[in-house]
Amino acid sequence: MATFTRREALQWVGGTAAAAALGLDAAAQAPSFPKGAVIRTLFKDYAPEELAGGATLFHEHLSLGPDFGDRFRAASAAVLAAQGAPATARPAGPPPAPPGPDPMRDVGLMAEELRSAQRDGVACIVDAGLEGAGMDLEFIRAAARQSGLPVVKAAGFYTEPFYPKEVATMSEEALVRALLRQADDYPAGAFGEIGSWDEITAVERKVFRAVGKAHLATNLSVFTHTGIPGKSALEQLDILEDAGVDPKRVCIGHLGNLNDPNVYVHKTLCRRGAFVGFDRQGGGGDAAVVPLVLALLDAGYADHVLISGDASRGYARPITSFLPKLEAAGADDATLKHITVDNSRRFLAFVPKRPRKTKA
Repeated sequence: MATFTRREALQWVGGTAAAAALGLDAAAQAPSFPKGAVIRTLFKDYAPEELAGGATLFHEHLSLGPDFGDRFRAASAAVLAAQGAPATARPAGPPPAPPGPDPMRDVGLMAEELRSAQRDGVACIVDAGLEGAGMDLEFIRAAARQSGLPVVKAAGFYTEPFYPKEVATMSEEALVRALLRQADDYPAGAFGEIGSWDEITAVERKVFRAVGKAHLATNLSVFTHTGIPGKSALEQLDILEDAGVDPKRVCIGHLGNLNDPNVYVHKTLCRRGAFVGFDRQGGGGDAAVVPLVLALLDAGYADHVLISGDASRGYARPITSFLPKLEAAGADDATLKHITVDNSRRFLAFVPKRPRKTKA
């Protein structure tokens, strides 16, 4: 099976009706959340239970600068060259966008992309675009408002090639204050994607430490960007944990790039309590990622897996394209629903330490 039809996707993620079809006890399967926990979207704080009717995609992009792709490829190529990779190597990235008008330049088109994802069984999307990468907050707000799909806006700083110029000279405490302003003003529902390449720079370590401190002040979860092939994964978690962040509030991202048949790093992250992000799914790279996910499921780490697409359109592809590949390889429906509906809500849900500042 290559893809789910829309009806199949809706049946698969559709709350109690789907649970009944699968022979599940919905109440028994429901995850638990701390008292007072919310999922903070741009216009409303939701009780996590309100978003149980579909998948939450924890790492997507609604707005990036028109030069982002070129800048990303240049930065990736420089890292690969430093690692001694052959000139023919191509930087890994999100699934290529289909041809046609770019929804990131048209609010109406983006709103329809979000409505389409909702029709295909997506209940919530997290936008991971950050300042310095050409993110347009008002564009994201307008598209979210027009679509009606709940959108979580993440805050933070991406990777050194994309930092605003002042980040290099800012103190750690000044960065914390900047992160808290973002969290209040957006308002943000997570920090991410907080990134590094495989060799984490001194400035990136400073940003990671500041994000750890901002997490302690807000309780917002953190998801990351790792380079190629993902050697920085454990070090990223080390820095955040040293800053006081509970690994259960962290997702280390892009680990579909780390094609390790023994999944040593993936399992180590899970043992330490973190989530592992397979967040470039729904495209041509899926075949290499399926065995990595299955290895974690076989090892008993289903509670630690997150799936998303890192896309700019066709947001439902992780559900309609990637999940059928996992199912065909042996993953069962209940586990896949647990990953895409339950794990993502557990990751995002937090008990706020600061009240909402921005009102709808």
